[in-house]
Amino acid sequence: MKKAIREILPYLIIVIVVILIKTWIVTPVRVNGSSMYPTLHEKDIMLLNKVSYRFNDIKRFDIVVVDVEGTYLIKRVIGLPGEHIVYKNNTLYVNGKKTKEVVKNLETKDFDSKTLGDEKIQEGNYFVLGDNRNNSMDSREIGMISEKQILGKTSFVLFPFDRFGTKK
Repeated sequence: MKKAIREILPYLIIVIVVILIKTWIVTPVRVNGSSMYPTLHEKDIMLLNKVSYRFNDIKRFDIVVVDVEGTYLIKRVIGLPGEHIVYKNNTLYVNGKKTKEVVKNLETKDFDSKTLGDEKIQEGNYFVLGDNRNNSMDSREIGMISEKQILGKTSFVLFPFDRFGTKK
């Protein structure tokens, strides 16, 4: 009996460690739809870093996974707490200042975040958009995203292998 336990124990430990890592640290996520195109493609498999925001603040232009009523969406953080976001003539303005985006040639219809209820984004909330602005369910439709809805940061594509690596 002891011999059987000694043989099985390493495999059992490996399974437990993998489950713990997947549950608390990092897990794969799949891109569904084209809302993050051209940065991400449908069916890309990415790594979701679940611990990043325990040690670091959420930053503008981070790619995050959000939980919206049980549906996981991959979006880009555009607006931070205390900010007023405006898009005018395809240009992002944060608190009235023109801000350069990390993704080039995005077509974004004119928008003002105060149409969602407040002059500025409330504490603990974020304004998120998909990179494919004309085909994205994001804060313009679903409202601000609370910090509790953000499951983690993602930017690393695992598969397909021809897209392997970090995306910004």
